Amino acid sequence: MKIGNIDLGERPVMLAPMEDVTDQSFRQICREQGADMVYTEFVSADALVRNIDSSVRKMTIQPGERPAAIQIYGRTVEAMVEAARIAEAARPEVIDINFGCPVKKVAGKGAGAGMLRNVPLMLEITREVVKAVSLPVTVKTRLGWDHDNKIIVELAEQLQDCGIQALTIHGRTRSQMYNGEADWTLIGAVKNNPKMHIPIIGNGDVTTPERLRECFDTYGVDGVMVGRASIGAPWIFREMKQYLADGTLPQISYQEKMALIRRQIAESIDRIDEKRGILHIRRHLAATPVLKGLYNFRSTRIAMLRAETKAELEAILDHIENDWLGKDPEELRQMSRNEGGMPLDADA
Repeated sequence: MKIGNIDLGERPVMLAPMEDVTDQSFRQICREQGADMVYTEFVSADALVRNIDSSVRKMTIQPGERPAAIQIYGRTVEAMVEAARIAEAARPEVIDINFGCPVKKVAGKGAGAGMLRNVPLMLEITREVVKAVSLPVTVKTRLGWDHDNKIIVELAEQLQDCGIQALTIHGRTRSQMYNGEADWTLIGAVKNNPKMHIPIIGNGDVTTPERLRECFDTYGVDGVMVGRASIGAPWIFREMKQYLADGTLPQISYQEKMALIRRQIAESIDRIDEKRGILHIRRHLAATPVLKGLYNFRSTRIAMLRAETKAELEAILDHIENDWLGKDPEELRQMSRNEGGMPLDADA
């Protein structure tokens, strides 16, 4: 699959843009774990035009992250064109336009998925951004505004006519937010439309290597974008790429996974500061499957998510890694019964 001249290989798997998730460290780690392309957190066009420092910093891309896309969103042609030019100066491989974010503070103001209610403006923005920059421009959007307005098949043709070089489709409407199941049949309908010649990337509910391959095989998409399943689990790309290659799963130890989590913590603190870096990383800690289902874990999990210093958090992770991970649940139960056994939480 190619976006412009960027060759991503056969059946590429990409890291989806996610606010407060796809920071520089996480993008780098996901690339190392096998993601074929990564996207920044979405960047406000208005903030870029006003030179807001926090938004400008989101566009910093390190060599190890590439190929990388900067995703921008906004609600006016002028701001989006200027933001695209600013983003181009940051030298990503791709500029992606967000017409899919469903949250009220974005869509409710007409940006993101809000553009699905104003298709003429969406198309005008797309055309003008394509004309304004020399980099490949892509779009990420949804099936439509709601169940009664699933317009994606026709909309995809219109966006292609604007000059975009790839289209990512999240298989939900804006009104669904992230609820219900993603509808991949309409993603497949776009891909199988003989009028479409740009790459079609599917997104939504791809949480396992098995589901990934099923989406490629069943719907014929050119690429798949993985979002929420990667939070706290960047190694999912390594699993997915190997499964696509030979139908097997790599053996990734608890130690390897915990090392990646600890690296994210350290790099988050280094990038921001101790207090805010820990706050930022809590979403990954809360979501990571490494810690799911551990016996008598609830109060330790709460303590982990309340830790305010790196030393405190590292001590809790040491305890988890040394006393929980890799042990059979029955072994843990027996150890908790034995006098002098490891300190387990009281809640069952």
